[in-house]
Amino acid sequence: MILRSDLQSITELIPNGSKVLDLGCGDGALLEYLVQKKQVRGRGIELSEAGVLACVKRGLSVRQGDLEEGLADYPSASFDYVILSQTLPFVDNPGRIVHEMLRVGQQGIVSFSNWGYWRCRLHLLLTGRIPQAPDLPQPWYDTPRWQAFTITDFGRFCRQQNLTIDRQIYLAGDHPYTRRKFKNLLATTAIFALKNRQSQPPSMPE
Repeated sequence: MILRSDLQSITELIPNGSKVLDLGCGDGALLEYLVQKKQVRGRGIELSEAGVLACVKRGLSVRQGDLEEGLADYPSASFDYVILSQTLPFVDNPGRIVHEMLRVGQQGIVSFSNWGYWRCRLHLLLTGRIPQAPDLPQPWYDTPRWQAFTITDFGRFCRQQNLTIDRQIYLAGDHPYTRRKFKNLLATTAIFALKNRQSQPPSMPE
């Protein structure tokens, strides 16, 4: 089973046998991989009917639901990891979603496209038009609408929300970006493992 690079990076953060909730799980490719390869006890939530049907065909435990309505059906600390992959730009209240993730899970894993990537900056400079994210080929006017943000924006968001960044993974296309500097300029995708209610503010991505 072959996963996209960002999804493969997420699997590296999750230990075998964990209890996992995948929010906005799409067609279930990530969740299926985790169940089969890492023996996780996995559940998912997906808004689109097509996505839910695809997950059911894979034999996954997925329900149809809107993340904007929260996760009230799940008790606190009922999962080890809660995943939000390439979905945060599409939600109206990201603070509420992330705190709900960290209420029901011990850790939250968030991945997103980086609009701070140099090609996005150059596109805006030369054309005066909002660029599409490097790995999210969807115009701004399509539904669901997205909100562009960068790695640096997300670091500031975490600080304001009193979230601790436990681990960070960056990709440049399909390859890991491992340099210490210029992540916001040269990385196309970011994956963060988050914790909540920590006394120390998170380190700021560059």
